Amino acid sequence: MGSGADRLRDRQHLLVALLCLWLILTSPWIGMHRRIPEAATWLDWAHVGLGFAVALLAVTYTATCARGGSWRQYLPLSGDGPGAIARDLGGLVRGRIPSAGGAGLFSLIEGLLLLALLATAATGVAWFVLQGTDSVLAWRRWHVVAVRGLVGLIVLHLVAVSLHLVELIRD
Repeated sequence: MGSGADRLRDRQHLLVALLCLWLILTSPWIGMHRRIPEAATWLDWAHVGLGFAVALLAVTYTATCARGGSWRQYLPLSGDGPGAIARDLGGLVRGRIPSAGGAGLFSLIEGLLLLALLATAATGVAWFVLQGTDSVLAWRRWHVVAVRGLVGLIVLHLVAVSLHLVELIRD
């Protein structure tokens, strides 16, 4: 059985995944540009409320993941990390699945996903705080860019998890 920190991280991961899925899937029906419209729908208000919940969760989840120096695993850009990433990429070219855990390509994808989650949350909060100002449309554009990056990294994360499952089944 995992430690309390592991259980907390797992619960946060599930909650982040479910809330992001809902926010992303319902976003085509969100009608906010310069400000929350006077005739805002329940989807608009739900997006704002759940968006703030995800923003808080993004900070606490990132802190949980980074506890005790674990951030080095998620952003393996020093020590042997770059070498491990290069080996994983080379292995992919030769048809080998990178290993999960430790410094490497899959960990880097997770770290970039955490950063994209924080960027998406920060730009969404900035949009809300600055609504009605001259800069709000720029923050909305950055929020859309951050969401697109988040979605791309979610897809890569799902591919990595799927490959890891394939590796487990093979063994």
